[in-house]
Parts: sequence; structure tokens; C-alpha cells
Amino acid sequence: MTTLFNGTMRSLCVSLFFVLVLSACMGDEESASAPKPRAYYRLYFPKKEYKKYDSACPFSFQTPMYSFVEKDKNPSAKPCWLNIFYPLYKAQLYISYDELHNDLAKHLEDARELAIKHQVKASGLDEQVLINDSSHVYGLLYDISGNAASSIQFYVTDSTQHFLRGSLYFNCPPNIDSLKIVIDYLRADILNMVKTFRWKNTAKTS
Repeated sequence: MTTLFNGTMRSLCVSLFFVLVLSACMGDEESASAPKPRAYYRLYFPKKEYKKYDSACPFSFQTPMYSFVEKDKNPSAKPCWLNIFYPLYKAQLYISYDELHNDLAKHLEDARELAIKHQVKASGLDEQVLINDSSHVYGLLYDISGNAASSIQFYVTDSTQHFLRGSLYFNCPPNIDSLKIVIDYLRADILNMVKTFRWKNTAKTS
């Protein structure tokens, strides 16, 4: 009787062992095949503080403390073409400046075409009018939604002598799901740049 009982218990223990092993294997297989949620880098957004950028170019503006400005080093760049870098977000704002010679309409059309070009991979294009009468700063800001290479573009002009265009790019594949919060954050800096933008000879352009 004791021998029979011991044999039965041994069989139950062996069976239970195989059941546990099988369950563990199935659990590992299920967890291995289950898709993992996409992970994003944790972003740091410092307090908005600005500094004035001024140079020999005929304009000045404010840029955030977490950015720095360099002259465009491309051999084909003009003297007042600039790059504003945002190292925390691997982003750059490319700035090009041109003097007007009765060709404002051409510059306006070029700026619009460059913005529309990104609609191939965009889901929408919104426009915001930019006006600062006291500083003779007039322009347009393009919000390009979706996975476009450049999510924000803009231009400002005094309508007679100066024309400046900017475009925001990131050093990574465009993904609106991960970049939207950064785009909105830098958009505020671009609007502040326009708000604080000054031509150096506004008396002539009035």
C-alpha cells in the first residue's frame, strides 16, 4: 500500500513538473512574439530664456539660451545666411537673407513653393500671418503637418529692401508622433524671434 501511494505521488509530481515547464515555455513564447510599444527618448524642456543676436547683418532678433548661431559655411551661402542650432533636440533653423531689388513678388513665390514642396509627405499646410507694424516686419509662417522633412517655414520682409526666410529641420527621420512636442516647443521660439525681429534701417523703410 505504501509502495503504491509513493508511486502515485511520484507520478503526480512528475506530471506537475512537466505542466509547469510547458506553461513557462508557452509564456516565454507569447512574451517574445508580443510587439513591444515604441520607446522615445525622454526630452528636457528648459525654461524659456532669450538672448539677442546682433551682427553686421541688417537685422537683429532674440534666440533661446539653449541655441547658438553660426554663419552658414556652405561655399554658395551669402554673407548673412545663418544656421541656428538647437543641440538638445538635434534641430537647426536655416536662415537665408536677401536684399530686395524690386523683386519682392519673386521672393514671395519662391518661399511659398519651398513650403508647398514638403506637402508630398505632409498631411496639411496651415498659414499664420505675421505683422509688426512698429518694426516694419511683415511675413507668413507655414505649419507643415505630418511626416514632412521641414515642419515649420516662414519669411519676414519690410516689403521694400529686406527679405529673410527660415526653415526648421531635424537631424533624424521625420516622425510626427515623436517630434510633435518638440516642434511645438521650438515654434514658440520662432514666433518670439519674429516678435523681437528688428531691421537696422527701419527709418528708410517707413
